[in-house]
Amino acid sequence: MGASGVRYDETKDDDVLPKLFETKKANLAQLVIRRLFSISILTSICLVWFYRFNYFPTSTAAEVDEHKLGTRRWIWIGLFLAEIWFGFYWILTQALRWNQIFRHPLRDRLLLTRYKEKLPCVDVFVCTANPVIEPPAMVINTVLSVMAYDYPPEKLSVYLSDDGGSDLTFYALLEASHFCKHWIPFCKKFQVEPRSPVAYFLTTSSNSKHNSSCFNSEEWSAMKILYEEMENRIETATKLGKVPDEMRARHQGFSEWDSVSSPRDHQTILQILINSRNPDAVDMEGCKLPTLVYMAREKRPQHHHNFKAGAMNSLIRVSSKISNGRIILNVDCDMYSNNSVSIRDALCFFMDEEKGHEIAYVQFPQNFDNISKNDLYGGAMRVIVEQDFPGQDGNGGPLYIGSGCFHRRETLLGEQNSKVSKRNQCKTDDILSKEELEESIAGLEASVKHLANCIYEENTQWGNEMGLRYGCPVEDVLTGLSIHCRGWKSVYFNPERPGFLGVSPNTLGDTLIFLSKYNPFLYGYQKISLGLQMSYSIYCLWAPNCLPTLYYLVIPPLCLLKGVPLFPKITSPWFVPFVYLIISTYTYSLADFLWSGGTIQGWWNEQRIWIFKRITSYLFASIDSIRKLLGLSKTAFVITSKVADEDVSERYEKEIMEFGTSSPIFTTIIATVALINLFSLVGGLKRMLIDMKLEAIEQPLLLQIVQCGFVVLVNLPVYQGLFRKDKGRIPPFVSLKSVTLALSICVSVSSLY
Repeated sequence: MGASGVRYDETKDDDVLPKLFETKKANLAQLVIRRLFSISILTSICLVWFYRFNYFPTSTAAEVDEHKLGTRRWIWIGLFLAEIWFGFYWILTQALRWNQIFRHPLRDRLLLTRYKEKLPCVDVFVCTANPVIEPPAMVINTVLSVMAYDYPPEKLSVYLSDDGGSDLTFYALLEASHFCKHWIPFCKKFQVEPRSPVAYFLTTSSNSKHNSSCFNSEEWSAMKILYEEMENRIETATKLGKVPDEMRARHQGFSEWDSVSSPRDHQTILQILINSRNPDAVDMEGCKLPTLVYMAREKRPQHHHNFKAGAMNSLIRVSSKISNGRIILNVDCDMYSNNSVSIRDALCFFMDEEKGHEIAYVQFPQNFDNISKNDLYGGAMRVIVEQDFPGQDGNGGPLYIGSGCFHRRETLLGEQNSKVSKRNQCKTDDILSKEELEESIAGLEASVKHLANCIYEENTQWGNEMGLRYGCPVEDVLTGLSIHCRGWKSVYFNPERPGFLGVSPNTLGDTLIFLSKYNPFLYGYQKISLGLQMSYSIYCLWAPNCLPTLYYLVIPPLCLLKGVPLFPKITSPWFVPFVYLIISTYTYSLADFLWSGGTIQGWWNEQRIWIFKRITSYLFASIDSIRKLLGLSKTAFVITSKVADEDVSERYEKEIMEFGTSSPIFTTIIATVALINLFSLVGGLKRMLIDMKLEAIEQPLLLQIVQCGFVVLVNLPVYQGLFRKDKGRIPPFVSLKSVTLALSICVSVSSLY
């Protein structure tokens, strides 16, 4: 029975086999309104540009000081350049609004015999890098959630890449390999959702009715006790920093750590904990278990390990010899599977006979289960998830965002290796030979370890034409771009029940890839559509936005403080395009956010976070990337912490912004900019309301006052942070430094006029 209620006869001719997914376009009326609105905005932008060009400051009888005139001209030029940049960036964003499409897989049709017999093997890659900020207990919950997928277990293999090389993480995975024998049949018997044990028990333990109505409460209680016992053992070992002696003596795999010098200096450690080809690899019900593999690739101080991209490339090579699944899913260790049928949903796109052959990857959105009511740190990215990615899908496919993405293996190997890859794929689905069945696990481990060695990639195309790309913290975006440029398309699927849930980062990220050989307009020229080039450029240019934003947040307020007008008077016709741009763009932004399921306070919080990011992390990302291009620095990679102490968590639940754990230099910049705007607003209001009295109605400083007022309101949590007494406040030495710096800048402005 199909999704539409029509029965499909499996005896019909193959040529009439139904499609496996549908594509729907955005509402036509909504599309027309958006395009008309875009035209009006573009007209206003052009008028603002014309005003800046046509009203360039010239000398007057009242202003003969050449120094002041020269300073004002340079300020005017800077403002003009900033407005040109903002207008150009806005034009790029329209590529995401003009052709939105939405995908709907028809999963029931996979039950047809023709498709059911062709279900491919799937390899799942879970990556972790640090057992301190990515606790082993959290990591194995993600592993267990993907092991319990509603998918034939003999066709499913799960790999954990431990870039921290920690015996504690290996111990946790070993515990999980035993627990899964109980957990997987429990999930399948009672259709458990979600299949991360900690998430499941958190959502059901407080609802006794749910427990008793769905299944025997004794079985639920027994499974919960079994999980808690395992969790306690793992957390105890983690706190002590030591694997229990009993477990270490029982499993020979721990002997690998006898020769480990440090997390940055060790040999390849590869352990196949469950091998689905082994007849003994069964759960408590006697059913097959998925393959489970632990890998810590070789690390040596003299070799660059290329962070997550290097780990993923090692996994691609190692998995090709162990399971060689045609489909690869990669999941961050903090993004557990929230939907047990996600694999089947993704396969609807890959296996569709009409369009499936051109699809390289299926990207699910990153959703989070620790978002506060009003999304204090703007981590949900609601508009990007609900509006931008469907627009990018309409241009040829969404970005690859590094987690929750299903890939065809051959697309990750590069176009020149696609034929070889296809030949190798077939081996996965064939019946294994007697020799392969007799091959020992130890022999298999030994035969593939060299694929994860430091020197394996030397003088090869790995990291360049094969695998994930090296040389930038956003290796996922670069990889997606290169795949698109080889003629592949991608699909964005945002299911009603999120496919993956994780921990939202509460720190400011950084990204900059436009200033590289992967510039979408150069690298993608004549390879991908103009719309897709524009779509990629939006995200590539997040970081360069820092300079015009910082200029606009500092220079107009300082000019307001000195009474220097930079915008037209309220009675001037040129006042209209400025006001229209301000009101319409923010109204449109708010409507988009509310349409995507957010709140008004959530939108306000997101405006604050965008400002904070642009003047701090994006600023330093820009500087660092320029230094890297000049050969003065190397790419850095920062792991987002997944744990927080009780005080931090309590403040987050109360939506009190945390400054105590942020970088002091970031906090100093944020506080200084906030104070400059506060001082300027006070001075501007004094000038307008007291000094100019009745003439204030025609005040050319009005727009500067409005801008300052907006920035001050956005920064209210910053001012509170200066005077709070809890540990999350802005540190006193940072407060003193910011106040001194802001006052010094405001006072020094007087020397310019």
